[in-house]
Amino acid sequence: MIKVGIVGGTGYTGVELLRLLAQHPHVSVAAITSRSETGVKVCDMYPNLRGHYDTLAFSEPDAKQLGAMDAVFFATPHGVAHALAGELLDNGTRVIDLSADFRLRDADEWSRWYDQPHGAPALLDEAVYGLPEMHREKIKNARLIAVPGCYPTAVQLGYLPLLEAGLIDPSQLIADCKSGVTGAGRGAKVGSLLAEASESMKAYGAGGHRHLPEISQGLRDIQQLADIQQTANTQQQPIGLTFVPHLTPMIRGIHATLYGRLTAEPGDLQALFEKRYANEPFVDVMPAGSHPETRSVKGINTCRLAVHRPGNGNTVVVLSVIDNLVKGASGQAIQNLNLMFGFDENTGLTAPALMP
Repeated sequence: MIKVGIVGGTGYTGVELLRLLAQHPHVSVAAITSRSETGVKVCDMYPNLRGHYDTLAFSEPDAKQLGAMDAVFFATPHGVAHALAGELLDNGTRVIDLSADFRLRDADEWSRWYDQPHGAPALLDEAVYGLPEMHREKIKNARLIAVPGCYPTAVQLGYLPLLEAGLIDPSQLIADCKSGVTGAGRGAKVGSLLAEASESMKAYGAGGHRHLPEISQGLRDIQQLADIQQTANTQQQPIGLTFVPHLTPMIRGIHATLYGRLTAEPGDLQALFEKRYANEPFVDVMPAGSHPETRSVKGINTCRLAVHRPGNGNTVVVLSVIDNLVKGASGQAIQNLNLMFGFDENTGLTAPALMP
């Protein structure tokens, strides 16, 4: 049994961590922090957790207490993990960060997108990007994990087989993505009110969204790994990605419709996807002709994919759905934890999706 702490446990990703970890046979949540809710019992704030965390209460973040944990999750806004991560790592505690603090390897680029200096640039080289379908072996030995964002997870998993096989033009990629309202966080915002978000849909961040550099970095990594594996001598083509996110009137879920221009006759695209993900426990390639629904992944750590080639033309369309709070955040964080501590990758993550 390992002891874990959660920093910033009052948001949606924090409570999702608690819900999922309640089913984990090898993990005990020994500390959970919140400056604003210190002293409040978890089960009083979240009645759905009654019977699971009846004695656990929120406390002030304390480096000494957190440093005694085997692992600490940061379910915090950007910039918070910078201040504590280094000290925890020095104490031998592994850090799994669900924020954007360590996702971008370039500190200057991070600063441009997040409007503040990076607070721990010395840790960037050590941080492992926690997408298991790409970096499983690195994750196993990591001390610091940068859990991918929700949109980046759905987009990268959709494009991965096509870029690895060199079948699409990487300079002409389009990701048309939709997210539920929980993607905006639990804080009170006018745009998240029922009367504002219900019965409406809108695009946002069309001119540049913070997940864009993360997605582009991940797609470049896919290209690079594919070139190494194929010992290719061709020059890596630049990533040209148009990424437009939308807010949809649902609580949770991501739907990504991904477009790529084929550069060669691709053969059997369905077989390509099925082969690439045959041994991935949390990627489900659906039968040919399928249109996956966000409700089919509600509450689970699965990405469901379907690949189409309309009219047998030169455009390939990939449909990718995830739960933004699970495979897009807390579930993927636990998947990383399982790999880091040698547990079965599925542990605590095997429950079926919620329907309806």
